[in-house]
Amino acid sequence: MVVTTKRRSLAVVVAAGALLLSACGGGETAAPGADRSLSIATGGTGGVYYPYGGAMGTLLSDKLGVTATAQETNASVDNVLLVQDGGADIAFALGDTVADAVAGKAQFEGRQVTLCTLGKLYNNFTQTITTSGTGIRSIADLRGKRVSVGSPGSGTEVIALRLLEAAGINPESDIQRSQLGVGETAQALRDGTIDAGFWSGGLPTGALVDLATTGQMVLLPTGEYTQALASKFGPYYETEDIPANTYEGQAEASPQVVVPNVLIVRSDMPQQLQQDITRAVFENKAQLAAVHPAANDLDPATADDVGFVEVCPGAKAYFDQATG
Repeated sequence: MVVTTKRRSLAVVVAAGALLLSACGGGETAAPGADRSLSIATGGTGGVYYPYGGAMGTLLSDKLGVTATAQETNASVDNVLLVQDGGADIAFALGDTVADAVAGKAQFEGRQVTLCTLGKLYNNFTQTITTSGTGIRSIADLRGKRVSVGSPGSGTEVIALRLLEAAGINPESDIQRSQLGVGETAQALRDGTIDAGFWSGGLPTGALVDLATTGQMVLLPTGEYTQALASKFGPYYETEDIPANTYEGQAEASPQVVVPNVLIVRSDMPQQLQQDITRAVFENKAQLAAVHPAANDLDPATADDVGFVEVCPGAKAYFDQATG
């Protein structure tokens, strides 16, 4: 079974403001923000991108005097294409997906992608989950099982396929593969229609918080594969623990592959707008963190520490100013 999440808009508060943003178009296509509206590509409703993006939309509407809306998507791969093609102005995306995009590899082979980042936001934890009754306790145990690898066009799917291959499992022939978002994955585990599922997201993820209340959720460690992934694909793969008690019943820390999340825009977004958005996000993290705690990781001192995509010049100007 393949489930694809439909995009829908989440309207956010629009506030009048006096700050004027410079926005100039090039040729027949207006630059992002030229009509004083901003569309933010996020992810599925059960993950972190969606509430975080909704909060960001409210913030930008309030601070910049624009109309900012967040749209539900299938996340990283989908988001890169939306930004590149003008379907969104700002997007959340995983570092490995963005690295593939700017290098023209994998799903982006043959496409010209011109993106830059407004900075690193927080780390996504690879959260591979099962239930206690399956007997699955490692990635290697997934051979022959019914496994969701994440929504089509998601960063979760990219990482899931790479992890399975690192464990010697062929995603095409060694598992019964489905493609579900995190909310659908949690429900399928409850219903017993899958044995395990992958999710890459911040901590905690709402859909998994709900699943953990059943007392049956089990996190599978993935940290043993970090080095293999980093050697083959890039140094943006690292290991970090999901702290004990992040989810109900999780008594021990769980070492996982992590990947940085970045905020991306098209390279032709005006530099002043880049700077204004970056300032608004990083100087109002308490407002964002009130909606989701992942925003507590916002740090202008390290936000431009990315080696796989260009930092937008407007964002770089803000970071230099903020940390100078």
